[in-house]
Amino acid sequence: MGFAKKMMNMIAPMDEDELLEVTEEEETDELINEYEEPKNKKLAKLPQDTKMVLFEPRAYQEVEDIAEHLKEKRAAVVNLHRLQSSAAQRTIDFLSGVIFAVDGSIQKIGPKVILCTPRNIGVAGQINLEETDID
Repeated sequence: MGFAKKMMNMIAPMDEDELLEVTEEEETDELINEYEEPKNKKLAKLPQDTKMVLFEPRAYQEVEDIAEHLKEKRAAVVNLHRLQSSAAQRTIDFLSGVIFAVDGSIQKIGPKVILCTPRNIGVAGQINLEETDID
C-alpha cells in the first residue's frame, strides 16, 4: 500500500473496491491542465529560471551585489535616487563595464532608473523619456 493510500485510509477509510485508481499519466495530465497556457507566445518561450532583481543602492559599495546578479544571468533594475550624483555616475560606469563583460545591455528606463540585462534576457519596446503634458 502506497503512502497516499495510507493517508487516505487515515483521513477517510474506504473499502478497496470503492477507491478509484489513477494512473501516473492521468495525474500528469491533470497537473498540466491545471494551469492556463500563456497567451503571449514570446513569454511562453522564456526559460523558467529567468529572474529580475530590483536594487536601490544607498552607497557605491553596493554595486558589487548588482554585478554578482548580472554575472548569474539575472536582469537588474537599479534605482539611483538615493545616491549622490557622483556616486550614481560611478555606479553607472561600473555597471557599464560589467554589462560589456557579460555581453548584455543597459538602458535608462526613467529618471535615475536603469535596466541592466545580461545576454540571455532580451528587452522589447522602448520608453519615451521626453516630458509630455498630461491634461
